[in-house]
Amino acid sequence: MSRHKVKPQTSIFSKGYDPQRSEGAASVPVFRTSTFIFPTAAAGKRAFEIAYGLEPKKPGESPALIYTRVNNPNSEIVEDRVTCWDGAEAAALFSSGMGAISNSCLTFLRPGDTLVFSDPVYGGTEYFFRHLLPSFGIHTFPFPAGASKEEIDRLVAQHPTTKVIYIETPANPTLMQTDLRAAREVADARGSAEQPILVLVDNTMLGPIFCKPLQHGADLVLYSATKFFGGHSDLVAGLAMGSADLVGRVKVTRTILGSNSDPDTAWLILRSLGTLEIRMEKQQEHALRVADFLGYHPKVAKVAYPGLQTMGAAQVDLHHRQCTGSGSLLSFWVQGGEAEAFRVLDAVKEMKLAVSLGGIETLIEHPSSMTHSDMTPAEKANAGITENLIRVSVGLEDSEDLIADLAQALDTI
Repeated sequence: MSRHKVKPQTSIFSKGYDPQRSEGAASVPVFRTSTFIFPTAAAGKRAFEIAYGLEPKKPGESPALIYTRVNNPNSEIVEDRVTCWDGAEAAALFSSGMGAISNSCLTFLRPGDTLVFSDPVYGGTEYFFRHLLPSFGIHTFPFPAGASKEEIDRLVAQHPTTKVIYIETPANPTLMQTDLRAAREVADARGSAEQPILVLVDNTMLGPIFCKPLQHGADLVLYSATKFFGGHSDLVAGLAMGSADLVGRVKVTRTILGSNSDPDTAWLILRSLGTLEIRMEKQQEHALRVADFLGYHPKVAKVAYPGLQTMGAAQVDLHHRQCTGSGSLLSFWVQGGEAEAFRVLDAVKEMKLAVSLGGIETLIEHPSSMTHSDMTPAEKANAGITENLIRVSVGLEDSEDLIADLAQALDTI
């Protein structure tokens, strides 16, 4: 008789929390404290050995808590629970998605090393790669989102100091997808045991429900937990997940740079985890209807949505190999330019004109002048971010109301 395996949707209600250690509280309390009392001096010593990477944590070992910049019960429970969906050994919670990205990159890159990345990526990531990392002597080179294995391999071959292949898939905001298995094969072929090449994947757009990068060869999967994990536009956080070894090394960087999340934010994430799967599936249902409407509208030049036939046969094939769903983010290009796009944005009534994504309310924005405004005109052109592009994060409002809202807004151009 086979043993039943509990699904993530069930595990996230109890994993990592013993109610009897918290006066029997059914819901995880907020541990709002800066420091923790050690049971013994030896326990304090051992806790610091692990926190600073001086000694590895033994299997099953539960070291004493030290200080909320290092660890906190709320953060640790989040880290235990979020691994359920991705199948990761460990997770690290951060104060923002950029905290997860920057800490992970700085853990594995040194002056003289190279990072190659899919382009476009989130605007903050773009700035970090093109401006901040080079100021530390780290070289960065882009390849187009959706690039073939041969294209990625050619770029890595040109830069033998490559230590990280960084992929955001689907790309923000064009929603082009990049083949993770191909990137893994390039990393294995061009790297070595002494000089490995890591594959880091930002899975914010589809994860953790519709894409699981660790199953396709990623070493670390990264998230802006502000988005679907939080889901209510009321917190800012980030996550990094992967092997216990890699995540442990990232946590040392997090401790020193002070990028851990706070107890209240961690508690809000715990509140949201129980509805994450339900929210993402319902939002996807709404997004598909909105994308279908836009695809037939005469004032819409093009629609981008993962798995849609208009993305091209290669992208559709990759989507079915790499994903189990399409998510709730879509982009569309209106007929015209910035003026026409702005008229649509200013005319919507039910949608909120704001950046971010993954929340329960529908958000609409203009990437060229907002999230990706720091890019040069040439960089935008190469990435396909034009002035007539609009991005929509579809929420939980009635889809008929959202379609009617877009219809009346498009009537203004």
